[in-house]
Amino acid sequence: MDPQRFPPEFFQRDDESNDAEFYTMPRLVVHIDDGAITAVGRLFQQLIPENAEVLDLMSSWRTHWPEAHPRQRIVGLGMNATEMADNPQLNEYLLKDINVDPGLPFEDESFDAVVITVSVQYLTQPVNVFAEVSRILRPGGVFIVTFSNRCFPTKAVRVWRSTNDEDHIELVGQYMLHAGGFNGVRGGLANPDMAPPGDPLFAVYAYKETDGGEGEGQ
Repeated sequence: MDPQRFPPEFFQRDDESNDAEFYTMPRLVVHIDDGAITAVGRLFQQLIPENAEVLDLMSSWRTHWPEAHPRQRIVGLGMNATEMADNPQLNEYLLKDINVDPGLPFEDESFDAVVITVSVQYLTQPVNVFAEVSRILRPGGVFIVTFSNRCFPTKAVRVWRSTNDEDHIELVGQYMLHAGGFNGVRGGLANPDMAPPGDPLFAVYAYKETDGGEGEGQ
């Protein structure tokens, strides 16, 4: 795989049926174990400033936000209203299939942080979505993408299923670089103290460029 190129076949899936149908039934279960969930919360606390406005993109019934970390609001955008209505950490939520239309229904520079948790493998237009993330982040804001080694295989894109964990870290970083507007792209295993034997939690994050052309991660 050449991570510099993203031909359309990279984003084909075994199940190309309407995603809205696939996500109609609520799945009120977590997809990573407690140790990996703890690592997600730890990353949020380390990388997202207090009292931030946060977008939980591809949201579900849990955001894994650390309760001891103050935030101004968390907005969810996802595919299942029942799941997001059951998420106690969301202040509000919206329904949208960003595989059909990657545009995000928010004004420029609306959020201090955007997170995608264990869902990036399902994006069929990831560079376009990531470019939208850059648009809605405030300068210096952080974009955090976390994932493990699990997925719904029929809905994961081909490039994800045909590569390994290390490749996935590089791939998500390339999505960010090709989207533009990000600096300080970093990635790796976020819970080496727990995995193995627990679920691995991989993270890739970057900062929105500031007026000076550099993000806070530089």
